Amino acid sequence: MTERAQAPVHGGDPAAGHSAEGASEAPTAGTGAAAREARAGDGTRAVRAGLPEPVKYEPTLPGPVFAAHYHLPGEPTGPYTYGRDENPTWTRLERAIGELERPEGREEDVETLVFASGMAAISAVLFSQLRAGDAVVLPDDGYQALPLVREQLTAYGIEVRTAPTAGDAQLGVLDGARLLWLETPSNPGLDVCDVRRLADAAHARGALVAVDNTLATPLGQLPLDLGADFSVASGTKQLTGHGDLLLGYVACRDAGRAAAVRRWRKIVGAVPGPMEAWLAHRSLATLQLRADRQDANALAVAEALRGRAEVTGLRYPGLPDDPSYEIAARQMRRFGCVVSFALPSRARAERFLDALRLVDDATSFGGVRSTAERRGRWGGDAVSEGFIRFSAGAEDAEDLVADVLRALDETAD
Repeated sequence: MTERAQAPVHGGDPAAGHSAEGASEAPTAGTGAAAREARAGDGTRAVRAGLPEPVKYEPTLPGPVFAAHYHLPGEPTGPYTYGRDENPTWTRLERAIGELERPEGREEDVETLVFASGMAAISAVLFSQLRAGDAVVLPDDGYQALPLVREQLTAYGIEVRTAPTAGDAQLGVLDGARLLWLETPSNPGLDVCDVRRLADAAHARGALVAVDNTLATPLGQLPLDLGADFSVASGTKQLTGHGDLLLGYVACRDAGRAAAVRRWRKIVGAVPGPMEAWLAHRSLATLQLRADRQDANALAVAEALRGRAEVTGLRYPGLPDDPSYEIAARQMRRFGCVVSFALPSRARAERFLDALRLVDDATSFGGVRSTAERRGRWGGDAVSEGFIRFSAGAEDAEDLVADVLRALDETAD
């Protein structure tokens, strides 16, 4: 799809001197003069996101800061006091993600907080914004761990309502809710909902809106630009793309809401290690390259599967005949790297996965190496026994498609 023009933002080095004067608050996303420039392309922004101003003889991206505590004589007037609260390496990463999540036309970056995992980020929004007696609307076809979250919310006296992602069905149970939680595209079914329509409806009813943006990444979709209050994602997946770290983040439109999320992170201590944060920031530089290659590969695989008689329920939002294509094309700039489909039986699906040579049988998605799995093995997803979630990597498209078709041929009944 055609990229929109977008602009890099460069803040100062968060690890450099924080004086007592004017430094009493925890650091937030940088705003620098470049934030007011015309937005550059996705690749430029990804490569430059969150970098400190250049200093002679210093590295472009400073290494991770390993610290449980910091020198702290006198009154604690600076942002870095204790390792559970802040870390300069987190700050750089948070600025970088904030630049990528920033709505178009907004001069300042959105406030972003990083977490030890995607589930830590999800939990931080839900449990910082909801109280006993509140109602929350969740998708009933979302990430597999959401039923566990539902149980905990219910135990805390929070009413949980659910509805499917497709057809904006969550609108039907929205009245009186405090928070609307969207997941689009949904995992693993790949349904898409109209974020702007749902956000407008929720705000008109006094509800907040959070969007799980994991499958899209900020280069594929900008939830805050579409009206959401929170953009939440697992950085474990395509955002970092190498399958070597766990990470999550929350990007917030409003500083007050962000403060509540920050307080929750402090209370539960769900913080990332500095090495994970540094690896994630390093990986952002290749996000546009990886996403373009992986998403093109996903489309190639989906198109190759369309002509296979044994394949049913094929879904990819980038296919023109996909049920979600119209909405996805309107609000997404990239359609993601995940394809879902079903084979006739569990046995056939397992034989197919075993026959693949370029695709690892593994859970998770978004890595540079293609992965696939039979989702029914975990339970919890409303899918058939032969349902497969396929994540396209960065291999050559011709090789990947050939491997998939060969595995199908070799395992035919």
